[in-house]
Amino acid sequence: MQDVLTGYTIGITAERKAEELGDVLRRRGARVLFGAAMHTVPLPEDGELAEVTERVLSAPVDYAIAITGMGFRGWFESAELNGAGERLREHLSSAHVVARGAKARGAVRGAGLRDAWTSPEEESAEVLEYLLEHDLAGKRIVLQVHGDPMRAFRERLAEAGAEVVAVTVYRWTDPVDLPALDRLIDAVIAGEVDALPFTSAPAATNFLARADATGRAEPLRKVLREKVFIACVGPVTAAPIAREGLPHATPERSRTAALVRLLENHFTDGSA
Repeated sequence: MQDVLTGYTIGITAERKAEELGDVLRRRGARVLFGAAMHTVPLPEDGELAEVTERVLSAPVDYAIAITGMGFRGWFESAELNGAGERLREHLSSAHVVARGAKARGAVRGAGLRDAWTSPEEESAEVLEYLLEHDLAGKRIVLQVHGDPMRAFRERLAEAGAEVVAVTVYRWTDPVDLPALDRLIDAVIAGEVDALPFTSAPAATNFLARADATGRAEPLRKVLREKVFIACVGPVTAAPIAREGLPHATPERSRTAALVRLLENHFTDGSA
């Protein structure tokens, strides 16, 4: 579908793979504006992550949950650097390992572990539903999270009687280039942006928070409600947008390719 986005401007708030997404959109004719809304920072190898890894190793694990490929892989890489890689691998080898999607499953297998179940739709909600189908009373669950602390997810598991150990591999900070984010927000307010595709909840949260912190909250939200097509890669990403009551759409599958198709369809089926 070449040139289907010609004449439209799309803002990209992602940091990782921003250029890749931008190239896909440009090939379809779109004008692309970049303004990363967050920056991913790995936790210190000898700090918090090492401490929580030792906590994981302190008792048997019944379930190990890989939420993202990047995060699970990063956890094992950190453990290897700290001399705990083999211990961690052996410790989790008897656990029921669950992966949220193909990338997480690939990271699990790359770590030398066997996955027992993978979410077909690659949704955290689907993983939670699967876990709650089991008797979790007294079970110890290790949950690898990626930036988002997944508090509601963890609370549901705790309510079911499980002990939950959250392993946070990365945290989010303000973007390296704040002026670029400010320029993108200004362009949205000026009516120069037709669509905003969000690929992570922290990016959506920080995009709105930056406008709040710089006195542009109301004009931004007005334009977002009336003129900008907000496309979120999945319901987790959409949560901060939904909380604000802003109109948005999500593709049937939480994939970047599906997100691009959603944009294409919006601007070619008369919705725009």
